[in-house]
Amino acid sequence: MQDLNKREMLGIGFMIFSIFFGAGNLIFPPLMAQNAGSNFIPATIGFLITSIGLPLLGLIVISLQGGKYNDFIAQRVHPRFVTIAMGLLYLSIGPLFAVPRTSAVSFEIGIKPFLAIDDLWLGQIVYSAFFFICTYFFAVNPNKVIDYVGKILSPALLVFLCVLFARTFYEPIGHVLEPREEYELAPFFNGFTNGYLTMDLLASVAIGAMVSKAIMKKGITDTRSVGRVCIKASVLAVVLMCFVYISLAYLGATSPSVLGYFSNGGMILSTATYYFFGDGGKLILAAIIGFACLTTSIGMCCTFSEYFEEATDGLLKYKVLLRFAVIFSFITSNAGLTELICITLPFLVALYPIFIVLVLLSLFDKQLGGQKAPFCCGLLVTFPFSILDGIKAAGYESAGIDAFLTANLPLYSAGMGWLIPAVIAVAAGCIYGKLKYHNNSAA
Repeated sequence: MQDLNKREMLGIGFMIFSIFFGAGNLIFPPLMAQNAGSNFIPATIGFLITSIGLPLLGLIVISLQGGKYNDFIAQRVHPRFVTIAMGLLYLSIGPLFAVPRTSAVSFEIGIKPFLAIDDLWLGQIVYSAFFFICTYFFAVNPNKVIDYVGKILSPALLVFLCVLFARTFYEPIGHVLEPREEYELAPFFNGFTNGYLTMDLLASVAIGAMVSKAIMKKGITDTRSVGRVCIKASVLAVVLMCFVYISLAYLGATSPSVLGYFSNGGMILSTATYYFFGDGGKLILAAIIGFACLTTSIGMCCTFSEYFEEATDGLLKYKVLLRFAVIFSFITSNAGLTELICITLPFLVALYPIFIVLVLLSLFDKQLGGQKAPFCCGLLVTFPFSILDGIKAAGYESAGIDAFLTANLPLYSAGMGWLIPAVIAVAAGCIYGKLKYHNNSAA
């Protein structure tokens, strides 16, 4: 049985942590916990499931397939489904949402606090233009310096956050207030759907091949062994990410009584840093997060452009796709961080359940006997209900339909209306698959 030594295992573990430790994701736990108030513990548990648990399951699923997940899904569902689903996935982690957010987050935390209100609009345009010019330059001219900068910045950001968290736990900003709005009734499920915003489950499907290749370079060739190594190495990543997100949630929950409520997590993080460390601490945080967001932007733009160049058999060239990604991201990033999050959430509420069902069914494919029916039934039923949840998250639901579904569909009011129908559909698919197998065997 193939395995790695402890040093190699730690190296893979830190690699997994670095992949998911995006600077842009730091803004979500504080905002969620700020609104959850005294219910921030169940809300944080729900958030951890979708922001850490499911992405790591996605990573394990890809590694168990030896990085060839598209071929596996094409066999279990349909090649056209792979084309559409993966296209939406790469658009989401590329110019539609993830890349514009890197610029918006770094501006919100690093630049906005130092600008006068009248200068914000112009300042954001100038900053985002500079940000995406740098993104294009490094993405079109790949350079190992970016890899080295990323390896330095992730530990530097983690060290700074550890200092901030130590102050947060030792000397909290204030006391925890009562929950606001939807967090009064369903804190767990609202935390669960807020975890969608990290987009890490989508990212895990896209970058799982990278982790698999890194493990295989260590001499592990059997796909099951690759998966087992990935599971072991993920323990370190889980511990570190749980520490970061739980600490950020506690920071957010204890801040409103003194700092007040904010419209996004970037403002919470920046204001709390200034509260503890003054302008010096805020400048250090701004510099680290700015460079970290830039490296994330470069990596996502490269990934997006490479995927669609390959998917179109070279019809769309890498540089053309890259120009589209940076120009589109520049335009959308200037909508502002709060507005970007509001636009992103309905889309992710509709898309995420598809990939949750896909990853979980892939994980238990052996137990399901490699049948197509559970995949097809589960996805066909999940899709319309997840669309309804997305429409509701966007605030466009019909009052009559909303009242009917709230009364008759469990968890619909919590934004999880797809869950029970998906479970029933998968069970029906399993029964159908077994009956079809027995009938074919009898014949």
